[in-house]
Amino acid sequence: MEPLSWFEIIARIAWQLLPVWIALIVTVTLSLAYRRNLGLYGKLFDSRIGMVGFVIVAFWLFTALFADWIITHDPLAQGRGMRNAAPGAPFLRGAEGLYEYYLLGGDTRARDVFSRAVMGAREVLTIAPFAAMISFMIGISLGLPAGYIGGKLDTGLTFLANLVLAFPVILLFFLLVAPEIQETPIPMAMAGVLFLVPVLFVMVLFNSRFHTQPWKRNLYVGAVLVFGLWAWAGLAFNADPLGFWGMSPNLLNVFVAVVFVNAPTVFRIVRGITLDIKTRDYVAAAQTRGEGPWYIMLWEILPNARGPLIVDFCLRIGYTTILLGTLGFFGLGVSPESPDWGSTINDGRSVLRSHPHLALVPALSLMSLVLGLNLLADGLREESLRD
Repeated sequence: MEPLSWFEIIARIAWQLLPVWIALIVTVTLSLAYRRNLGLYGKLFDSRIGMVGFVIVAFWLFTALFADWIITHDPLAQGRGMRNAAPGAPFLRGAEGLYEYYLLGGDTRARDVFSRAVMGAREVLTIAPFAAMISFMIGISLGLPAGYIGGKLDTGLTFLANLVLAFPVILLFFLLVAPEIQETPIPMAMAGVLFLVPVLFVMVLFNSRFHTQPWKRNLYVGAVLVFGLWAWAGLAFNADPLGFWGMSPNLLNVFVAVVFVNAPTVFRIVRGITLDIKTRDYVAAAQTRGEGPWYIMLWEILPNARGPLIVDFCLRIGYTTILLGTLGFFGLGVSPESPDWGSTINDGRSVLRSHPHLALVPALSLMSLVLGLNLLADGLREESLRD
């Protein structure tokens, strides 16, 4: 077989991405049709920058979701004679039953670059959003009382946050994900503390909201306690008897490092916003009604801080994506054979002059996702300022 031309390569890639195009069209069409009833998300489509960012991020989200349908080869499988193959290179004889081409070429280990780029999106979007979400829950849980109550609590928590932030981020990451640290109980102990905070956060959230309705409070808090501790035991200690929740030691190490580094920054943002909002009239009105501190923090202050926090959440996913790529580039990612973009860029670095596509494809993928998140954050900021 003859190698594919660039037009044929693009056409075949577009066809493989058909589920993504369909999902994008449906999502954007419905969002535009009902945007007036969708709150801040709907207003996002009034901003051209925000809409472009949303489309880019949604593209990668759907790519990660439909990755099993999109890929043409096993991202870990090696094709005979396909080492450093050029884009559109056909398989040699004996490869019957497999896709006929490596659409974006083969890497230094004869693996399909296109399939690895697609699966790399799943690797990144499995870790970055959830790590950012847990970081936000921890930062909110500590930042709200620090800003609202103040005093010695504020001083102590701020000192601890500044202590963590005093370390250079990359150096701190290297220390936390080093193989020597992974062999100690430190990552598991940190995970036990960090992953318990979201469970406590949601329990306090429901308890403060439904404290006047004991039956509802007991139902919600009990459900959170059972489900949360089940997830906590599986994720932090790999002790889920049903095997539903679990993380490999290397993934746990990376996850804990991301959460630990991001939480202090979120804490400082939430604390600063709380110091401003607690002086508002509606907070004084809630205090006059006799509402408890946690109710005021979680149901009066936090909803009015959602605009800046949503914007920062999008930006933080982008920062986390870059950090994960950096770790993978230096061989400290999820696993050595992982198709994450950082590891793939590192693999292609040694042959950059002769085969630039090996590093260019994952680098452009990483850049486009971070660009989309930044544009989405800009659009959200623009619309939140109009409220």
